[in-house]
Amino acid sequence: MTAGLQPFLSEAVVALRAPTQVWSGRSGDLGAQPIDGIYHGDTRLIRELVLTYTDAEEDVFVPEYVSLAEVSASVIEFGALLRDIDDDQPDPKVRLIRHRTVEAGLVRERLTVRSHLDSPVTTMLRLRIAPDFAPMHEVKSGMTHPREWSARPAHGGARIESGDAAAAISASDSHMTLGDSIELEWRVECPPRDEWSTEWSMRLYEPALVVRGASTTAWGERADAGPSADPRLRRWVARSVSDLDALRLTLPDHPEEEFFAAGAPWFFTLFGRDSLWAARLALPVDPRIAASTLRVLARLQGDATDPATAEQPGKIPHELRSGQLELPGEGIVLPPLYYGTVDATPLWVSLLGEASEAGMPAADVEALLPHLERALEWIVDAAGDDGFLDYVDETGHGLSNQGWKDSGDSIQWRDGTIAQGPIALCEVQGYAYEAALAGARLLDAFGRSGADRLRDWAGALKGRFAERFWVTTPEGRYPGIALDRDGRAVDTLTSNIGHLLGTGILEPDEESAVADLLTGASMSSGFGVRTMSTDAVGFWPLSYHGGSVWAHDTAIIARGMARAGLRHHALTVVEGLLTAAEAFDFRVPELHAGDAKSETPAPAPYPAACRPQAWSAAAAIACLEIVTTGAQSTFETDPPVSRSSSS
Repeated sequence: MTAGLQPFLSEAVVALRAPTQVWSGRSGDLGAQPIDGIYHGDTRLIRELVLTYTDAEEDVFVPEYVSLAEVSASVIEFGALLRDIDDDQPDPKVRLIRHRTVEAGLVRERLTVRSHLDSPVTTMLRLRIAPDFAPMHEVKSGMTHPREWSARPAHGGARIESGDAAAAISASDSHMTLGDSIELEWRVECPPRDEWSTEWSMRLYEPALVVRGASTTAWGERADAGPSADPRLRRWVARSVSDLDALRLTLPDHPEEEFFAAGAPWFFTLFGRDSLWAARLALPVDPRIAASTLRVLARLQGDATDPATAEQPGKIPHELRSGQLELPGEGIVLPPLYYGTVDATPLWVSLLGEASEAGMPAADVEALLPHLERALEWIVDAAGDDGFLDYVDETGHGLSNQGWKDSGDSIQWRDGTIAQGPIALCEVQGYAYEAALAGARLLDAFGRSGADRLRDWAGALKGRFAERFWVTTPEGRYPGIALDRDGRAVDTLTSNIGHLLGTGILEPDEESAVADLLTGASMSSGFGVRTMSTDAVGFWPLSYHGGSVWAHDTAIIARGMARAGLRHHALTVVEGLLTAAEAFDFRVPELHAGDAKSETPAPAPYPAACRPQAWSAAAAIACLEIVTTGAQSTFETDPPVSRSSSS
């Protein structure tokens, strides 16, 4: 890889248990690819991990790896042959099994040599471990700089340190050498037709971490596609539940409150939008993580106005880091707690409304009502003079786009021109409309004032949206992706309009027209809904937000179609996602190329896409709900919320 370019991930293998992850090649060795390493939080502590063996003459050989079994998101087995100490017959008789397990703050490997020879097998296994302690943002930028580190014997093993970060290595029955790297050596004496095994482990320490691993209790027991479901859906749901289980995190001061980390490798932390959408899509499986996500974000809700962090009273944050995030080459510098998001606050309100419907205890809902009222006040105030929620980066080094399509070129006109901000995204107005009505229902249910004002505001927003956002182009009539700084509707046909479905801001005939466009040839790739129409000048199938397909985006669209009563459209969209899921061995990445199914039998990976990604994994659960039960619109009728005895 050329220095200064983001590492590719599509061919790498990952085992994870947030906030720890191990990226390797298919052999299990680390170091050949730029992404390789053992990470804990926002630091790559170990860069290289290389296993070799010797023959009787002490010549060194590399195992020949022939198998890879991903037992779960956290457990992988690598299988190899040791042919240089085997006999000369065609069938291989000496095998190596490398069983890797990742827990929060712990990496373990069990090494097993199995022999079918009639004579003993004698060899030396050697494991070379090379630290680098590189910050995650440097790895992402492709420009890492060496850090000084030290190693010393400790407790029968070794401890390596760099600043406050450290790793403690333990290995049974090994000889350990400390130098420019750490080397472990085992003398293997395997009896005839028998096996020999050993284990080594590494415990990781990063005191600056602002997140912690969740409990060891497995998540997602209720996720079962059932024997009658499409076998692709069964496999996708099972794989996704394992990934979501491994992506759970907590904050140190409330270890019982879990949320989903956004994704691996770059986003192993709390993200307002991502964590909310993942919890929302996974709501049919577990309302509890939705409730805890709401509480975690409520504790970080904005109290003051601070342009440096984009904090505002009532606003839900965008992301939480242990330190300042710098993205070299992109001009982005974000504070540890950053509020640069326009959609997390209405999404928080809507999730609270849906969680209450899904069985969140009334007392728990009531405890969040002060946060609800502050969030609703922010929504109304943020709409400003023109009545639409918009955003603009006031710092010059924050995110220039603050919706889910947050890349700098994501808001384009049909001719490819970049729209100038402040930007009012179409889907955010739908989120705000939905949130205002959900908030009004909750206020009514608990005897709080303000519901009528919210309904009036939502009605006015719906009217303004109908007047201002719709465009007519050669592709048809539809809502533009956004209003630009001059109040003009940006006319590109994009997937953003799919997020309006089921929110109530569109009339039924408008929803049907939008659904037709999104399942048409310019938007539907056959592997999901493209982020941008093929008829737009800026379309490119490998553009991050300008033609690619995102699983969560497509699932939200399908969910909205189902909520709007457009079940046939929804099932068509789900079928595309199932086709993509099968192509990616049922771990659907963050995004994939927007090439048409009519032109290729399988979608091309976007090579830098994260995986697993929480909302991509949760998309499987949304699809399961659509296929098995369908989803109903929630904006027309009052939810069954019980008032607590104290309200």
